[in-house]
Amino acid sequence: MLMAIGAIIAGLVLLVWSADKFVEGAAATAKHLGMPTLLIGMVIIGFGTSAPELAVSAMAAADGNPGLALGNGYGSNITNIALIVGLTAVIAPIAVHSQVIRKELPLLVVLTLIAGAQLLDGELSRLDGWILLAVFAAVMGWSIYQGMKGKADPLASETDAEIIAHPMPLKTALIWLAVGLVLLIVSSRMLVWGAVTIAQSLGVSDLVIGLTIVAIGTSLPELASALAAVKKNEHDLILGNILGSGIFNTLAVVGLAAAIEPLAVDPAVLYRDWNLMLALTVGLLLMGFGLTGARKLISRLDGGILVLVYVAYTGYLLSTVVAAGTA
Repeated sequence: MLMAIGAIIAGLVLLVWSADKFVEGAAATAKHLGMPTLLIGMVIIGFGTSAPELAVSAMAAADGNPGLALGNGYGSNITNIALIVGLTAVIAPIAVHSQVIRKELPLLVVLTLIAGAQLLDGELSRLDGWILLAVFAAVMGWSIYQGMKGKADPLASETDAEIIAHPMPLKTALIWLAVGLVLLIVSSRMLVWGAVTIAQSLGVSDLVIGLTIVAIGTSLPELASALAAVKKNEHDLILGNILGSGIFNTLAVVGLAAAIEPLAVDPAVLYRDWNLMLALTVGLLLMGFGLTGARKLISRLDGGILVLVYVAYTGYLLSTVVAAGTA
């Protein structure tokens, strides 16, 4: 048990550090290769912060732990919206300017509905996984097309400021890209082993472990990015990262896991976790479009509500762990 706890702690620390270096290296490499700044913000940084979720869920699926893979993907979305956006808005209200973000919000709602439809039969088959990956490829293609032909956007200027503030030679960028990728794989293996061992020791499902400990841990890059961006008043970069991560988790993370190994879906995933994920996504849509009282602003009150929802949800999950331990 102590070794498993140590593996989780060490795995999370290494996972967050390696993900940060991987994203930095990837963004700098993309800039050196001439990729437009808006696309770096949307694709490399926004989706790159989900590298921990992708690595962990792929490892979990390959090891035959479907609950951990699915819990990590959906739990990360819940954590990103309820905890990270909530905390950030409590610190400083988030203004929504980017047209990219206002397009991605409705898209994420639609993708969440598609994900829910696939859960109805109690299984995510390999076909379901490949469908999610195909939709992900289509969304990426659409994002690239829109980004290439679009006009100037706040997300692009904020991303450009970040890259200029942290210049990196191409050779250094490639080294960090490779090192970050290798350490992502190693740390993910440590984290999955520790999480599964603890779940078995406590007699709880790996789904609950995935929704709590693992989801929070793999969402740390998004939290770090959001807190750094709020200090610089880069509001669109905050939401751009969260929405990019949400799309990536819903399609690529869960899709890759199901494509590797079909996932048996606990009924609780549909009526509890997916429903909350949908409600939070719709709530964020209403906030982003100024339909909750403040025009195109996620207010401190909105943020406080999101955090309370997260605390209540996590408290409920932890209560199931206590109940399982005393049974």
